[in-house]
Amino acid sequence: MANFLNSISIEQIEIGMTASYSQTITDADIKAFAGISGDRNPVHSDEKYAEESRYKKRIAHGMMTASYFSALFGTKIPGEGCVYVAQSLKFKRPVYIDDTVTATVEVIKVDLSKKRVFFKTTCKVNNKIVTDGEAEIFIP
Repeated sequence: MANFLNSISIEQIEIGMTASYSQTITDADIKAFAGISGDRNPVHSDEKYAEESRYKKRIAHGMMTASYFSALFGTKIPGEGCVYVAQSLKFKRPVYIDDTVTATVEVIKVDLSKKRVFFKTTCKVNNKIVTDGEAEIFIP
């Protein structure tokens, strides 16, 4: 097995371990995510359209906030070499330009025999949950 410089072995992972990442959403982030994902829904990109929506202004893509979980898994817990197996998501509140999103992952179960780690995943803005769910990660 490879010994990755920025990773934690499954034997070192304990229930309750957490890692967090924060990012402030910008217009450029939304435009880049639309380009990468192909999601050009005008509620994300058109100010006039968004003003007529229930949100009253442009919102970030929900999947953008969820992508921060991937950043945490690949760089913090467990780190390099892990593979995403599953993710459930609930989008509870909109995220707007200039909101600072804090994504947190928390270990809730470790299955040594199957080399799987399970996480509670949460994104918050101003201490209010905007996205939550659970993830399963495989450690080869």
